[in-house]
Amino acid sequence: MRGDSDDGRSGFVTFVGRPNVGKSTLTNALVGEKVAITSDKPQTTRRAIRGIVNRPSGQLVIVDTPGLHKPRTLLGQRLNDLVEQVLGDVDVIGFCVPATEKVGPGDRRIAESLGGYRRAKKVAIVTKTDAASRDQITERLLEVDALREDWAAVIPLSALTNDQLDVLTDELLSLMPVGPPLYGEGVVTDESLEDRIAEIIREAALEGVRDELPHSIAVTIEDISQRETGSMTDIHANLIVERDSQKAIIIGHKGSRLRDVGARARAQIEPLVGTNVFLKLHVRVAKEWQRDPKQLGRLGF
Repeated sequence: MRGDSDDGRSGFVTFVGRPNVGKSTLTNALVGEKVAITSDKPQTTRRAIRGIVNRPSGQLVIVDTPGLHKPRTLLGQRLNDLVEQVLGDVDVIGFCVPATEKVGPGDRRIAESLGGYRRAKKVAIVTKTDAASRDQITERLLEVDALREDWAAVIPLSALTNDQLDVLTDELLSLMPVGPPLYGEGVVTDESLEDRIAEIIREAALEGVRDELPHSIAVTIEDISQRETGSMTDIHANLIVERDSQKAIIIGHKGSRLRDVGARARAQIEPLVGTNVFLKLHVRVAKEWQRDPKQLGRLGF
């Protein structure tokens, strides 16, 4: 038995869908600040980042999973295992499809696989409605609705223009178990500062690079220390790639690209740490790290 409607509700939700359907953008829009990195490259999300949404009626904890895909490397396999684990534990799964593209075999495969997670309620979300015509949105809603019989709701929205975000939040909260908040007020993510800084640097490094790089970049933080004056934080980080050719791409002509990466990352890290930042980036090559269990372990996968 669920309690009365005045009881607060709290629980876990995760968004699934093909790469690039807008899952991380949706997480950030719901939380109201940037916690999941967004990129136009598939497979940019690597760990379960939780964003936390607090409303008078309750709390949603968003678990961000890597997109489900056919694994080609050991890293890919570990990411898929992580997804399996997350989906088995959440209260609600939000299945995302962009309004701008017809439902395809990949969408069907994922929608079908949701049957394996009986515990979770399922909500279908049609994303990117700001970029679609009314006819496209209607067509998408019908296609998505037909994918499963057990959708608790089918909701079209735009995370960019915040259209219908409240409708989604209310719906998700209503599907959560009754209970007190799982995290204290003011917490938006349970990721450590170090993890968030590493992800910001990785996102800055991914911006505008050719397709061969995304999977091959990892970031480790060597040191974060605040100077005695308190007005400057020194951060030393390693950007790890698999081949010398990739190292050259990241560094760019006379170091120009690496300087851009540093400047972009610094602009986002400074508000996070609350001081000016001196960011020292070092590019290292770790041959074929995605296939090597030892290196994967060292890099935190």
